[in-house]
Amino acid sequence: MLKDIDAVIFDVDGTIADSMWMWKQIDIDYLEKFGIPLPENLQKNIEGMSFRETAHYFKEHFSIPDSIETMMADWNEMAAHKYRYEIPLKKGVLDFLDKCKEKGILLGIATSNSVELLNCLLKAHKLEDTFHVIITGSDGLRGKPAPDMYLEAAKRLSVEVSKCLVFEDIIPGILAGKRAGMKVCAIDDVYSKDVLLEKKKEADFFIESFEDILEA
Repeated sequence: MLKDIDAVIFDVDGTIADSMWMWKQIDIDYLEKFGIPLPENLQKNIEGMSFRETAHYFKEHFSIPDSIETMMADWNEMAAHKYRYEIPLKKGVLDFLDKCKEKGILLGIATSNSVELLNCLLKAHKLEDTFHVIITGSDGLRGKPAPDMYLEAAKRLSVEVSKCLVFEDIIPGILAGKRAGMKVCAIDDVYSKDVLLEKKKEADFFIESFEDILEA
């Protein structure tokens, strides 16, 4: 899988961090403040959106009276504690990162999450100095499935897109990597079990965990 690869770029939530469960609860708690029940398909509708795009979606669809900046600040506050103390990394992540370093492969992150929350996670797991490039929803790029985040990551890494390998857990992310012209490995996650077959179809590779690669 790593043959002819010069850079590996990771999504975060559901890919290297076991955190997708958290966001549904935050949505429930946040909307409850305004007396709004959680719509059944909300998570699927906002899947892949950047942090700011999600705030605009909430404001437009639920008539949230707060400003976009206030909404994002509230979400950051609600999620920060969980990223610091409750969110584990996926199995095999640390060993795989070490394997990439040993091979001289550059490492990047492309996440729709905010830079503030990503920093909470990285500091909690002592990964602040691990990645050469970090692209977040705070950078103002279009969210996934648009390829913008992955293209920007490759640009900053000075690596050709054909030499990049992406790890993703959801369909919009997989499509973003493919539309950027990169190889994509889908990873299993409980949150996206219902689209498992589609994930395998759209991606170039599929793993249940990073331990699969270490054992190969």
